[in-house]
Amino acid sequence: MKTFLNRRHAALAGGPSHLVAVAQAPRPVARGSAAESSTESAADDAPVDDTDIAAESSRPVPTLRAVAVVPTQVNGRPVRIADGNEFAALAATDELTTFRQFRSFDYAVSLQFHAKELTYYVALHQDGALWRALKASDLDAAGAVFRHLEDQATRLADGEARRAQLLAMNEQLVRQIEESEALAERLRHDLQRHTSQEHLVTARQHQIRKDVAQLEAQRVAAQAQLNKAHRLIHQLSVATNEGVPHLPGR
Repeated sequence: MKTFLNRRHAALAGGPSHLVAVAQAPRPVARGSAAESSTESAADDAPVDDTDIAAESSRPVPTLRAVAVVPTQVNGRPVRIADGNEFAALAATDELTTFRQFRSFDYAVSLQFHAKELTYYVALHQDGALWRALKASDLDAAGAVFRHLEDQATRLADGEARRAQLLAMNEQLVRQIEESEALAERLRHDLQRHTSQEHLVTARQHQIRKDVAQLEAQRVAAQAQLNKAHRLIHQLSVATNEGVPHLPGR
């Protein structure tokens, strides 16, 4: 009901009107006798005087009524292109109330209400600049336009979304490559250090075994020399004790 009243108000306020003649219903003709018909035929054939002309001119004129012309509509709803400067001026003076808003990347769609004129504006912005602005006289029409522009902005932003996803994926791959290369370098360095340390340990073990063999040979030689010295001492001790006289025990 509200939408019908809005349309009727818009039609009566802004559209032109036509005057249409409303014809009156014909008056019934009474059927009489043949004599009456003859009388009427004779009256028709009789000359018309000024009295008959005056009576004919005094008949009522059909009533003229105004018929509203409905303005051009989009999809059956009153929607038209809005003046961009007018919309920008209203937005700059905070005369618009935001009902709905949609944003995807650089594209933004807004449905705003101008309370003073009871008018709805649907605007599409790209990177903060006004691209399209539509004007509607009722909320249903404005909502349909908002959904249409929202779908358009979504389709336009699909490429932006794919671009953002690919950028993120490529950056992640670059980071993973750098991390993998760094890990491979660390593993290579660890392997080189392990190999180098293994060579050092092998060389040290070889030297230790060599040193042990030399020390063992020195120990055997020293032990033999020590044994020889002990035998010599024993011999000398025995020889020395032979010159001592034997004393009887008490």
